[in-house]
Amino acid sequence: MKRAGVVTMVALTTALAMALPVQPVLAQTAATAEAGPPRGRGGYPDLLAVWGEFLAWRGGWAARTPDWSAAGMATERAAMASFLSRIEDMNVAAMNRGQRAEWLAARAKLLEHQFLIEVAKPWERDPGFYVDKLLDIGFAELPARGEALARLKTRLADVPRLTAIARANLRDVPGDYADLALHNLDTADGVGHGHPYRPVPPAGVLGWLDDLAGRAAKQQPELLPDIRTARAAAVDFQAWLKAGRPGMTARAGVGKARFDWYLKNVKLLPYTSDQLLVLGARETQRLWSIHALEEHRNRKAPPLTLPATAADYQARKDRTLALIRDWIAKEEIITVPDDIGELYINVPWIVRPDGPNFWEQVQYRDPTPDLLHATLPGHAYDGQLARRDKRPIRGRIGDGVRAEGWGVYLEEAAQKLGFMEDRPRVRELIDIFGIFRAVRVAGDVQLQLNQKSVAQVVADWQKWTPWLDKNVARVDAEIYLRRPPGYGLGYTVGMIEMQKLLADRRHQLGEKFVLKQFHDEVMAAGRLPLSLIRYDLTGLDDEVQFFWQRDPMPGA
Repeated sequence: MKRAGVVTMVALTTALAMALPVQPVLAQTAATAEAGPPRGRGGYPDLLAVWGEFLAWRGGWAARTPDWSAAGMATERAAMASFLSRIEDMNVAAMNRGQRAEWLAARAKLLEHQFLIEVAKPWERDPGFYVDKLLDIGFAELPARGEALARLKTRLADVPRLTAIARANLRDVPGDYADLALHNLDTADGVGHGHPYRPVPPAGVLGWLDDLAGRAAKQQPELLPDIRTARAAAVDFQAWLKAGRPGMTARAGVGKARFDWYLKNVKLLPYTSDQLLVLGARETQRLWSIHALEEHRNRKAPPLTLPATAADYQARKDRTLALIRDWIAKEEIITVPDDIGELYINVPWIVRPDGPNFWEQVQYRDPTPDLLHATLPGHAYDGQLARRDKRPIRGRIGDGVRAEGWGVYLEEAAQKLGFMEDRPRVRELIDIFGIFRAVRVAGDVQLQLNQKSVAQVVADWQKWTPWLDKNVARVDAEIYLRRPPGYGLGYTVGMIEMQKLLADRRHQLGEKFVLKQFHDEVMAAGRLPLSLIRYDLTGLDDEVQFFWQRDPMPGA
C-alpha cells in the first residue's frame, strides 16, 4: 500500500503544548453555570408551537427573499428575534429532562439560522451560494412532462435573473470562496456528492448544462433555446467573477470569537477551538500509532488489491453487506427492523484516467469501512429510522456531530468487536479512514479562524493521509469552509462524544449494561446533539448546565 511520506510532528506537538488543557466542559463564569433552565411563562406545548412555526417560516425562507435585499433581510432579522424571544420565555425548569433536551436542541437550531443571517450571509460573501443553485438544473431527467417540465423551464429562465442578483449583492468576497465557485462552474473532478451517475462526470455547472443540452437534442429539442440562454448567463457570471477576482480578498472564516460562540451555543459542544485542536492532534497521533502497529502485525498477510471489473466490485459489496447483517444479528449489536428496506451504498464504480480517488482506494479494496459508516448501521440505516420518527422535535431535527460521530464510532467499534478479526488488512483501512477524519479537525478550525487557506489545509491533509488525492481533499475543505462552521470536526469529535457516552452509560449501569440496548437507546433518542443525548440518557448535567443561558453573539 502507498503510504504518506514521513513528516515532522512539530505541528501536532506545538498544538498540544500551546492549547488549553482539555476539560470536560467549557471554561465559563459562575453566573452562567448558575443560570439554570429558564423559568418563563410558556410550557412544552408552547415550545412545540414555536418550533413548528419556525420550521414553516424557515422552509419558506428562499421564497420570501428572492433577491436577498437589505430590506428583505431586515424583515428576516426581526422575525428571527421574535422567535428567539418567544422560545426563551418558557418555563423550561418545569419540563422533564427529555423536554429540556428538546428545548436546548430547538433553540440551537434557531441560533444556527440567526448566525446564517447575521454572520455567514452567503448571498453577500459567497459566489458559490449562487453557483450551487445552478448545478442541479442539469440533473433534470428528460423527457420532462407536466409539473416537472414547468419547473425545469422556470428554473432555466431564472438563471439570468439569479446571476444578475449575484452581481448586485456580492461584496466582501473571500478569495477562497471565489476560487471554489470558479472551479465548480467549469471543472469536473469526479467527487460530486449526490450527482447523477455518469461514467465520465460532466465539467461543473457548464458541463452539466451541456449534458442536459445533449440529452434534450435527442429527447426534447424544444428545451434547447432555454438551455442555451441559461448557459450563456452562467458564462457571463463566470467572466464577471474572473474579472473581479483580484479584488476579492476578504477573510473566509468567521474568526475565533464567533467560532467559539458557535461551538457552544449552536453545536452545543463542551469544547473551545483551542481544546478541539488538542483533541484532533491527539487522535491523529493515536491513529497513526495503532496503524503502525497494525501494519507490523499484518506484515505477512497479502495486500488488498483493487477489483478489475465492476462486477468484481459489486460482488465485494454484496458479500460485505451480507457479512455485516449476519454479524449484527449474531453478535447482538443493534436492532434492525425486518422491514428496514434497501439501504443505499456510496461510491459507484468509476474508471478514472489517474486511478481511483481516496474513497475508491479504500472502498474498492474492501467496502467494509464505508458500509459500516454510511450504510448499516450508519447513515442509511440512521436515516431510515429518522424518517419513521414522527415526534415534533426529535423527528424533525438533525445534527452533523451526531450523524457523523455515529458513523465514525461504528468503524472503530466494529474493529474492537472483532468484525475484521479474520481480515487483518481491512483493519488498516479503518485506521486510514480514522486518520482522515482526525486531520480534518485542525483543518476545519484553522479555516474558520483564518489561520490557513483551502490550499494549505489540502496540503496538510495530503501529508498525513494515505492515498488522499487533491480533489477529494479540496471538496472536503470546501464543504467545511462554506457550510455552517464545525461540520468537518464533527466526525472525530462526534466519535469522541459517542465514546464518552458509552463510557458514562457502562459505568452508570454496571453489570446491567447491554451494548445492543445502549445502541438502540441512542437511536431512539433521535438526532439531537450528543451532549443532549448524554444528558437525556444519563441525567448527567455537567455539560448542559453551561448551555442554558445563551451568550451574546460577538461582533466582527
